[in-house]
Amino acid sequence: MATPLELPLQQIRSNFLGFSRLVNLSMSLDQLEYTPISINMSSANWIDANMCAPLGAILTRASRHLNMIKFTNIRADVKTILQKNGFLSYYGGEKIEDLFSSTIRYQRFEPKDDRHFGDYIEQQFRNKAIPDMSSALRKKFWESIFELFSNAVIHSKTKLGIFTCGQYFHQRKHIDFAIADLGIGISQTLIDNKGLHLHPVNAIDWAMEGTNTTKTGSIPGGLGLKLLRDFIRINAGRIQVVSDVGYWEQHADGSVEKQILPNPFPGTIVNIEINTADTNSYILSSEVSQDIF
Repeated sequence: MATPLELPLQQIRSNFLGFSRLVNLSMSLDQLEYTPISINMSSANWIDANMCAPLGAILTRASRHLNMIKFTNIRADVKTILQKNGFLSYYGGEKIEDLFSSTIRYQRFEPKDDRHFGDYIEQQFRNKAIPDMSSALRKKFWESIFELFSNAVIHSKTKLGIFTCGQYFHQRKHIDFAIADLGIGISQTLIDNKGLHLHPVNAIDWAMEGTNTTKTGSIPGGLGLKLLRDFIRINAGRIQVVSDVGYWEQHADGSVEKQILPNPFPGTIVNIEINTADTNSYILSSEVSQDIF
């Protein structure tokens, strides 16, 4: 067995720095085999709970190389978050009850688990303060969330699973939800299906346009992501996409930020932030009567 290794993990928030720290951790783990690894969290004074999805993906990938992973020196408040959402239970920790219904449980899905994913979404988002929508738009909205899972299954070709986690921030008035896969990434998908050779950042940009899709046949791919992106923009929320070294973020004001990460993420991450302080009511434009005048 290899010599035990300790790796530090600092504060992880849903921003470029947080994702950079995760891909740096991924790179540190990449070549290790049969190694006892301690993730030292003494410097992690906060972890956004939704970031457990990509963190769990990274650690699952490392575990497949027979590395043994444990967490050490976890601050009490951070530990409570990771116990409530079930993340630490995958690494020998205990679960504790979420009395305030603030967590969206950490979960790993097999690619064939689409039905279980649907049940999970229904359960985990129940009683969360989603902005008011018409029944038709609500149906489309949840379909677009489900398309995130479908995209991970169809396009990523992942063999190691799909990872989800989130958090409802009562006081900060938003819900964060992340889904991560360990697949081939968006840029490789475009090469394989379209013959398009784009930098990972530009590949994400291409995929986020509603008229662009790598799907074939009668399935209207991309429409769900376009609706989700438009809703998040009007709602003054956020959406972030990471794939390979590409980092793409649509901010609350609708502006788009594109950056290059210091190391690649071995798959794709989509994180959405819904603004629950939004008091607007939403309907689909197709529901508006054309003869009201």
